[in-house]
Amino acid sequence: MKIPFGDMKKDYKDLKQEIDGVLQRVLDSGWFILGKEGEAFEGEFAQYCGVNYAVGCASGTEALALSLMALDISSGDEVITVNNTAVPTITAIVMAGATPVLVDIEEDTCLIDVDKIEEKITSKTKAIMPVHLYGQICDMDRINEIAERYALAVIEDACQAHGSRYKDRQAGSLGTMGCFSFYPSKNLGAYGDGGAITTDSEELYNRLMMMRNYGQRKRYYHDTKGINSRLDEIQAAILRVKLTYLEEYNNRRREIAHLYDTLITNPKVEKVGIKEYNKTNYHLYVIRVEDRERIMEFLEGEGIGTYIHYPVNIHLQKAFRYLGYDEKDFPVSQRCAKEILSLPMYPQLTDKEVEYICGKLNEI
Repeated sequence: MKIPFGDMKKDYKDLKQEIDGVLQRVLDSGWFILGKEGEAFEGEFAQYCGVNYAVGCASGTEALALSLMALDISSGDEVITVNNTAVPTITAIVMAGATPVLVDIEEDTCLIDVDKIEEKITSKTKAIMPVHLYGQICDMDRINEIAERYALAVIEDACQAHGSRYKDRQAGSLGTMGCFSFYPSKNLGAYGDGGAITTDSEELYNRLMMMRNYGQRKRYYHDTKGINSRLDEIQAAILRVKLTYLEEYNNRRREIAHLYDTLITNPKVEKVGIKEYNKTNYHLYVIRVEDRERIMEFLEGEGIGTYIHYPVNIHLQKAFRYLGYDEKDFPVSQRCAKEILSLPMYPQLTDKEVEYICGKLNEI
C-alpha cells in the first residue's frame, strides 16, 4: 500500500465540479482583483470565525506582517513568540521591522509555555504572537491576561488552526487580530497562496483594508503607507466553496485522529497532548519517537509518507543567529525538534489506510 503524506489531487477531485464552476464564473466576469468574490469570502469567513471583520491578503506571512504594521509596530519594538514555529512567523515580525523574542514550549503540547512569557517582557515589547501549532489553540485566557496587564496586543498565528475551537470560541476570535494562511495544504486551502486577518475592531479593519492595497482609501489617494497584499478573485472563489466543507472535513480529521489514538499501541510512540478545553482541527497529527530517521526510513519503505514540522528551531537557523541566543537555550523545543514526526492526515484518508499506518508503527 502506498500512502502519501498529502494528496492535493484527491482534494480537487472531491470538489471538481464546484471548483470548475466557480473558476469559470470568475473568468467570465473579467474581474480578478478586489472584486465581489473576495468581498463575499471576507464576509463569510468573518461570520464563520465569529468576528465582525475579515480582510483577505496574499499569504499568511503577510497577514501577520500587516497586523503588526496596522498597530504601528516597527523598528525598535519587540514581539514575543515561540521558538518551534515555522520560519514565516518570524519572517513576518522581521518584515514589520520588529525584533522576535523567543519563548520555549510545553513538553506535552509543543505550544508556547505561558509561564515563560512574562519574563521576556521589556519596555520594548508591543505584542504577543501565540502560534496555534498543528491546529491546537494556545492557552489564550492566560495569554490575554498577561497582555492586558502590560497593555500588549495579541496577534494569533492561526495559520494552521482554521476551525479549531478554544472553550467553544473559534480560532481568530481570541486576540486583537487573528491571522490565517490559505496555503493549499491547510485545512482551508486555496489553489495558490492566500491569507486573511480577522478582527472585531472597525478601526483596525479600515486600516488593514487600506494597507493591503498600497495605503489607498480610494484609487490613487493614499492615506497611509501600505503594501500590495491582496487575495485574488480566483482564490477567493475557491475558498468560498471549500469553506462550506470545512466543518465536515475537520470532523473527518478528528475521526482519523481518534483512530490513530486508539490503534497506535506501541509504547515507543508518544502522542502530542491535547488540552481538554481545545477542539483541535488536527491540521497535523504529530507523534514523538526516538531514532526518528530510522523510523521514517522504515515507514517510507512500507509506502507511508511522513514529514517533520519542524526539524530546526528558530534560534538555530542561520538567518536568525543575529538574535543572539545560545545553542543550549530552549531545551524543550530542541528536544521536541529531534523527536517529532507528522503522520498522514487529510480528510480523504480511508480507515483502511489509517489502520495500515498504525499497524506498521506498532511493528517498530
